[in-house]
Amino acid sequence: MADIRKIEDAGEKRRIARLVLEALPDWFGVEASRERYIADSATQPCFAAFEDGAPIGFLCLKPTGDATVELAVMGVMASRHRRGVGRRLFEAARADAKEAGFAFMQVKTVKMGAYEDYDRTNLFYKSLGFREFEVFPLLWDEANPCQIYVMAL
Repeated sequence: MADIRKIEDAGEKRRIARLVLEALPDWFGVEASRERYIADSATQPCFAAFEDGAPIGFLCLKPTGDATVELAVMGVMASRHRRGVGRRLFEAARADAKEAGFAFMQVKTVKMGAYEDYDRTNLFYKSLGFREFEVFPLLWDEANPCQIYVMAL
């Protein structure tokens, strides 16, 4: 079972984010976006999953208001998908956000039906308890309509 830890060191956050995101080109293949996620991870609350000392996944949060935090980026090595790693990362992040006083969490992804890989992502977020909030068809671009999910903490 993976060991979940909150990561405090900015350099370690960037290193883990790079390792995981570069291994997931189907989700993070756009270099500019991937590099932004990696850079932003340094200043965000970040949780990582480890097996045998090696990082296999991570999740970062981004405060977006007094009461709301965003699940800003999350990735789990493809070989570890569907083994509970993402759920355990999320549970650690949710507990931390709640303890920090946030009342709501949001996450943005590509709307269901646009791409098979993202359909699995949508189903994952729904399984965690996120509810559909709104779709912004042009927030990113026409090919990637932005679905926002929310949950009360």
